[in-house]
Amino acid sequence: MKLHGRAIMYVLLAVVIFAIVYGFMPKPALVETAKVQRGYMRFAIEEEGRTRVMNRFVVSAQVAGFARRIDLKIGDSVSKGQIIATLEPLRANVLDPRSRAEAHARVAAADASLRAANENSQAAKASAEFAKKDLDRITHLFNEAIVTQETLDKAETEMRRTDALLRSSEFAVDVALHEKEAASAALNYSAARKTGNTTETIAIKAPVIGRVLKINHESEGIVREGEALIEIGDPHALEVEVDVLSADAVRIRPGTPVLFDRWGGDKPLQGSVRTIEPAGFTKVSALGVEEQRVLVISDIVSPHEDWTLLGDGYRVEASFTLWEGENVLQVPASALFRIENGWAVFVIRNKKAQLRQVQTGCNNALDAEIISGLSEGEMVIPHPDSAIKDGSRVRPRSGKK
Repeated sequence: MKLHGRAIMYVLLAVVIFAIVYGFMPKPALVETAKVQRGYMRFAIEEEGRTRVMNRFVVSAQVAGFARRIDLKIGDSVSKGQIIATLEPLRANVLDPRSRAEAHARVAAADASLRAANENSQAAKASAEFAKKDLDRITHLFNEAIVTQETLDKAETEMRRTDALLRSSEFAVDVALHEKEAASAALNYSAARKTGNTTETIAIKAPVIGRVLKINHESEGIVREGEALIEIGDPHALEVEVDVLSADAVRIRPGTPVLFDRWGGDKPLQGSVRTIEPAGFTKVSALGVEEQRVLVISDIVSPHEDWTLLGDGYRVEASFTLWEGENVLQVPASALFRIENGWAVFVIRNKKAQLRQVQTGCNNALDAEIISGLSEGEMVIPHPDSAIKDGSRVRPRSGKK
């Protein structure tokens, strides 16, 4: 009986000692977990931008005079050759010798501009015809499975670009022709020919088909020579200008894919960078910091029926894709932390945090590409705090894998 009582006492003592030791043992740290997995990954630069009409025509007064009230409203459609403004001559000093000489010079300059516009139009026409033939050839090769879809897409984009340049050059020819006619009007209508109560007038016509974008001089009154009266453009021919940091602009190239989002439509629009302007400018940020920024001009390549409601000066969010890849091994960027001259993560192994150095690739601030150091399916700890060390006992939070 004595031996049996001692055994029970020893067992109880062992239980008490175990409970005391277990109570003082550090508890496993609760951690969030994330799985190392493969998937699509993209690195992009995101900035706000705005749309603008690609071919904007500012119709101005070719001579000083008295402008009648413009009855058009912003958004009205105008046809080519439609009278959009009427100028009456000033009541005095109309076509004095100096003004007449200047008018002759303007006619000569407009004639030279017309010839230059015609030459540019011929060059644009040749480029458009070549792009069309090249597209036909590549389409045939694509149907024969000789070239890739990317080559066909580039040929189609080039054809659309050359077609746009051709239309723009034709618009320029029309503008130069009407500028010549307007300049000639200063010589054809003079106060010396005025008879009776008839007043000479100059009809300013729309150079192209489009819509009124802005009216600079709506009410009647005296206008100076060269003063802007009205702006006309085609709101269906839009481009997007985005100002980006100069440090980001050097990484963007012509042809870089762009995704336009949050413009008001149901789905994002596809675009392509056309040019990066060579001159930057200083802009003060919302925090009061001066930044050097550069304008990046992009074309919308999505079908026009997808963005018919977009107009001039509309806000969009542009995302320039600098790198993308499929089946990329990646982890949340929050799981990475600096160690020595490289990067490391905590991997959960046998309910303990194991320090693992890794080699990373692209990092888009949300996910990071893993070159080496981790395997697919392993679990890592995002946002590890200072209490977690190599070998620390950890426990995933409930509901987390």
